[in-house]
Amino acid sequence: MTQQYDLVIIGAGTGGIPCAIEAAALGARVLLVEKDSRIGGTLHTTGGHMSAAGTRRQRERGIEDSVEAHLADIERISGGTARADLVEMAARNAPETIEWLADQGFEFAPETPRLVYGHEPYGVPRTYYGKDAGLSILAVLKRLLDERIAAGGVELWLRSTAFSLTEAPGESPRVGVLRSGVDEIEVTAPAIVLATGGFASDADLFRELEGGTLVSAAHPTSTGDGLVIAREAGAAIAGQGRYLPTFGGLPHPTTPGKAFFEERPLLVATERLPWEIYVDRHGLRFVAEDEPSIDTKERRLATSTDGTFWTVFDDKARLNSVPMVVGWSPEDVLSKAGVRAGVHKADTLPELAALAGIDPDGLTATVARYNTAVAEGRDPEFGRTHLPAPIAEPPFFAMENHAITLVTFAGLDVDEHLRVRRTDGTPMAGVYALGEVIGAAATCGNSFCGGMLVTPALTFGRLLGRRLARAHSPSGG
Repeated sequence: MTQQYDLVIIGAGTGGIPCAIEAAALGARVLLVEKDSRIGGTLHTTGGHMSAAGTRRQRERGIEDSVEAHLADIERISGGTARADLVEMAARNAPETIEWLADQGFEFAPETPRLVYGHEPYGVPRTYYGKDAGLSILAVLKRLLDERIAAGGVELWLRSTAFSLTEAPGESPRVGVLRSGVDEIEVTAPAIVLATGGFASDADLFRELEGGTLVSAAHPTSTGDGLVIAREAGAAIAGQGRYLPTFGGLPHPTTPGKAFFEERPLLVATERLPWEIYVDRHGLRFVAEDEPSIDTKERRLATSTDGTFWTVFDDKARLNSVPMVVGWSPEDVLSKAGVRAGVHKADTLPELAALAGIDPDGLTATVARYNTAVAEGRDPEFGRTHLPAPIAEPPFFAMENHAITLVTFAGLDVDEHLRVRRTDGTPMAGVYALGEVIGAAATCGNSFCGGMLVTPALTFGRLLGRRLARAHSPSGG
């Protein structure tokens, strides 16, 4: 027997929860389906960065900003590669989202809004996050969701996976759900919202859609479930070819294909000026290590290497360039060499190259050229200006790094109303999508644009929940 609701939302994360909250507040009977044993999705792992212009918090701190300036910055950072219609909707409604969170008791980190340099920065401070990163957002959403569940407006199914989607013009769409891993149940509603996140924890899907080998630091439930069932039902995929990796991360100590982000190498020049060089498998440098733009570094990594590189340095750098990895002392670097996956040490450069999997001749020649550049005070290859010392004092070290995937850029194609589109461009009947399932490229383009993943997910969730409740709930809002 098919169970009927006013609205079915697949995925209780950054976008799905606010969608359910707003729809239930206007009288809709909502089913919220979550594959995990807890709600929140990537809010358990994300930094929770949000961006909005012209907020109370900015004005209180004397920061002049406008939506137009925000839009111009997104255009600049993304190079005009994001969806202009979705970016416009996100940016114009973002201030209201931030004010809503504030009014609901969101605990801002006291230093926000601020400029963030982990990716290409905005022109003014407009990045916000909570004292407990993504968990600060979840604390607000969970309280509001619990209220809606208690009032009978939302039914929450945990440990439940959507495995099929059926839609046809003139009919309400249907979703097959494996509830609690036991019962297969078909549910239907005038509108179904897919908010299942990305696929940065599924190596096969990543290889197919993003075209590379996955080294992931993403949330483990990011396996592309909503994308898969929608594509099987005829949905189109957008955003392919826009993938950009996060620059560098050590391999996970026990799990191949994963990165261990808790031990993050400090590779942003604003965090630490480098004493090391970066080399690929051939032992060749590919970028100025002191390049201030992390965006430039990410693009060079994506286009000039196979996604793997090594930081190579000597014992003098180990003692003087601190910390090279978050939480590591110089003694930690020494003790982990030869023990921790991806960390190598040797008395000579050829021995080091052999241990790490780098071409020995290439590495030896590259270090010689670099040392000459240090002696002459200029780097003719890449224009590096921070040249503190040659790489000459043994032992020598190499730390393996990878292009890291935190989010995926391809996703379901949606129109300006967030309706999922078929491969022929027509909207699917009653099927919507938001959050990372529509791909980071939708609101970031071929870039990492600060706050333009979390904020659109929250904002689109709230807007869509209200709109669908007014259209399909008995009370109509």
